[in-house]
Amino acid sequence: MNILVTGGAGFIGSHTCDMLASAGHAVRILDCLDPQIHGPHGAFPAGLAPGIERMRGDVCSMDDCLAAVEGIDAVLHLASRTGVGQSMTDVADYVETNVRGTATLIEAVTKSRARLRRFVLASSRAVYGEGLFECARHGRMHPDVRDRARLLAGRFDMPCPVCDRAMQPVPTPESCDSKPLSAYAWTKRHQEDLCQWAVSTFDIPTVILRYFNVYGSGQSLQNPYTGVVSIFYSRLKAGRSLSLYERGLPLRDFVHVQDVARANLLALEGKDAAGGCFNIGSGQPRTIADIAQALGRQIGMETVPFEDRGEFRVGDVFACVADLERAAAQLGYRPTVDLDEGMREFAAWAAGQDATDGYDKTVAELSQYGLFGAAGPKKANQAA
Repeated sequence: MNILVTGGAGFIGSHTCDMLASAGHAVRILDCLDPQIHGPHGAFPAGLAPGIERMRGDVCSMDDCLAAVEGIDAVLHLASRTGVGQSMTDVADYVETNVRGTATLIEAVTKSRARLRRFVLASSRAVYGEGLFECARHGRMHPDVRDRARLLAGRFDMPCPVCDRAMQPVPTPESCDSKPLSAYAWTKRHQEDLCQWAVSTFDIPTVILRYFNVYGSGQSLQNPYTGVVSIFYSRLKAGRSLSLYERGLPLRDFVHVQDVARANLLALEGKDAAGGCFNIGSGQPRTIADIAQALGRQIGMETVPFEDRGEFRVGDVFACVADLERAAAQLGYRPTVDLDEGMREFAAWAAGQDATDGYDKTVAELSQYGLFGAAGPKKANQAA
């Protein structure tokens, strides 16, 4: 197929474009080369396969989108502003790129009369808000956002809304209700809504992929909002300790970028994928401390220096782990990269890159808007 990948010069996009080219597809990238991701001068990644067509343009521009979809059989829509924290202060920019950009791209497809074989949207587990939980007394629940007063009191677990006892997280399936907790999450929800509308109105064969926490080589080591693995690496390389958010209790699902790229390929090629919505994760619950320790092992640290300052960020969820049953059955997706292997790949790549520790800057920015808090006494330099 002739495949357009919006945002194809980015972290997930570059891995996916190389995989698509290796599978025999003709690939065209549309990317604005955002300076926050690609630096002030903006350039396509040097390692991209030579046969990949590169177009510098904006998904919010109808002219750019019309040019990009000409002669295209399938679209993988990755172009997006990402990150929960920054979305809470740059709301208009996130809506502009994520919502208007998706609407413009769909409009370009319909106006060009392109007969797409597939349109794949990269969505996010953020649309769920919190994941599913189990109360020993009251069963399975999908809770709302935790009360800020509770967080300030240092009570970070997820309480049962009936008995107030701590609940245990369980895998979250695609049938779970959507309860976005951040501006980023709302824009991803709106992207999904636009795609569902396009399916029913124009019969565009669409697949929605909800990525969980993606990591691996190619993540920006300059952008402090890009992901916790890059943040941890930059900070450890600078000789700094890591803040252990919420006493280290929250759980996440970290999935390697190569598994995500394979999921993208399956969504574009799979005969039974059209019309589906699929979780793309590892299916393995990990604490933030687990992630830091796995990274520390790969960069030769016997212990990772932590600070437990009771910190938390408004808009963060307590736990969300992917249920992969539907993705396995209908998409044929199964993760293959375990955490140690993935961290080894990331660390080997990062060793040859420049890294900037911008954590303190992000804390200052979030704090001025009341989006960052701390509970309880500070405990410095605890090793884990």
